Amino acid sequence: MAELFEAGGIPAVMRELRPLLHGDALTVTGKTVAENLADVPETLRRDVVASAEQPIHPEGGLSVLCGNLAPDGAVIKHAAASPNLLTHRGRAVVFSSIEDLTRRIHDPELDVAADDILVLQNGGPIGGPGMPEAGMLPIPQKLLRAGVRDMVRISDARMSGTAFGTVVLHIAPEAAAGGPLAAVQNGDTILLDVPNRTLTLDVPDQEIAARLAALPAHGPDPLLRRGYGFLYREHVTQANHGCDFDFAAADWDS
Repeated sequence: MAELFEAGGIPAVMRELRPLLHGDALTVTGKTVAENLADVPETLRRDVVASAEQPIHPEGGLSVLCGNLAPDGAVIKHAAASPNLLTHRGRAVVFSSIEDLTRRIHDPELDVAADDILVLQNGGPIGGPGMPEAGMLPIPQKLLRAGVRDMVRISDARMSGTAFGTVVLHIAPEAAAGGPLAAVQNGDTILLDVPNRTLTLDVPDQEIAARLAALPAHGPDPLLRRGYGFLYREHVTQANHGCDFDFAAADWDS
């Protein structure tokens, strides 16, 4: 952060992004974005804030994945992932909730290998609830002791932006909303293909639909039957729509 401050801070970054911004947008300063940036000098620290013409990397650090496991998208920070795992086919080891993950992940009897894919369900906006920072699934201790330092991990939760690992997050729709993630079972094969931006459950569509239809119908959480909890459950949007209340979204047509 000190280096960014020396480079001119966020205004220096926004200066480089100016052609991509809505310059006429009004800000809390009472001026528009363009007016705020008019007097921002070019940074003297190109090692910190690169130009669009000469970027540090040819593409950004994030990728959006789609496929039958994430019809509305998922996110991976490929810049922090292990290159050898960016294209990976593995067996699913499924945890049905954050509580289930906490209880079993370090169990010495857990059936898991380094090439498997750890799957967390019900960690999203509704299932969490609140889409907690639970997506950085820990590596089982018995694999850590064997020298494993990264595995493919997927969930509908989120994680800190500073974390390392081959972690797929924000899967939408989430499991608690009836998304295909809820249909994943132990032993299923999952294919992660970051170069082609896909995340695929190697199960026929008819089987996925049948599994989802067979899931037990759970009543609403007692804590979410009234008040703010009820309001949240009924109106929070999915990750691809910002996890905001649907009634708070801007009406761009009006």
